[in-house]
Amino acid sequence: MPELIKLYIRSVAIGFGIAAVFVGVLLWSGLGGLGDLVAGSSAGWLAVFMLWFMNGIVFAGVQFAYRIMSMAQRDDTPRGGMKIMDLQPVRVEATARKQNNAQRFVQRRR
Repeated sequence: MPELIKLYIRSVAIGFGIAAVFVGVLLWSGLGGLGDLVAGSSAGWLAVFMLWFMNGIVFAGVQFAYRIMSMAQRDDTPRGGMKIMDLQPVRVEATARKQNNAQRFVQRRR
């Protein structure tokens, strides 16, 4: 069997195991009266199965994604981004005109 298929099956088994523990803790803790609701219903086993199965799908997917992404090789090469340029200051002449406030106001009004 290919190694990737083995990895997938192991990840799915781990994910569904985590889901079983999660549902067990959820029912045991009585969060929102869920344990009593399931115990008091005639179709409680179906609710527990669906809760375990749906959470198992999610946890298995997360487990497999984590395993695949942890297999990536470390890339120590520099990444993209802005290149740092050698900037040099440039002199620009600035002259100031002397004006009093009244002259400035009249020039703005025109």
